[in-house]
Amino acid sequence: MPDITRILFQGDSITDAGRDRKRQQANASGSLGRGYAMLAAARLLADHPSRKLKVHNRGISGNKVPDLEARWEADCIELKPDLVSILIGVNDIWHKLNGRYDGTVAGYEEELHRLLDRTRSALPKVTLVLCDPFVLRCGAIDDKWFPEFDERRAAAARQAKVFDVLWVPFQEMFDELAKDGEPAYWAGDGVHPTLAGHQKMADAWVRVTREAMAG
Repeated sequence: MPDITRILFQGDSITDAGRDRKRQQANASGSLGRGYAMLAAARLLADHPSRKLKVHNRGISGNKVPDLEARWEADCIELKPDLVSILIGVNDIWHKLNGRYDGTVAGYEEELHRLLDRTRSALPKVTLVLCDPFVLRCGAIDDKWFPEFDERRAAAARQAKVFDVLWVPFQEMFDELAKDGEPAYWAGDGVHPTLAGHQKMADAWVRVTREAMAG
């Protein structure tokens, strides 16, 4: 496993989490947002004080896979990260349901495949982390999301196996947490995590990547 010092979080609003996009500064709380990426970064920085880690967040609210593709050179490849974590997929169906996008499950999988392949080709030694897109059945989430959302999750899981990447099972985690009957406690609108939800995400992400980070 290569030595990991430069870490990049990528995705949509869940990763963005209100970060200051004007600063784009590694390890700065404002630049990392107020969500799981910042919480995971804080854990990594506390656990590895001698590693000189540089943690970046380039999540952008509203992004779909095509949006990542369009900005991938500047917001990923040029940063030369040792580890890239990607959480993407909820807008690919949400915008479709709102009539703002016409992407298909097959298209989502093809685009995700291209993105992962492009990353591996440009950064052969990179450690890739793919996060399971997730929703909780409350707020904006109703029956119209299914079964297509689960089909998109399955597509992401297939690509994780194709590229043999680390997989963070967020949906499984939230399903277990929601068994208490209060899914809104973890994500008020069913999509965007609460503070408690973000903390659980950060904990899960750190668990999955712990071996890779051990060097």
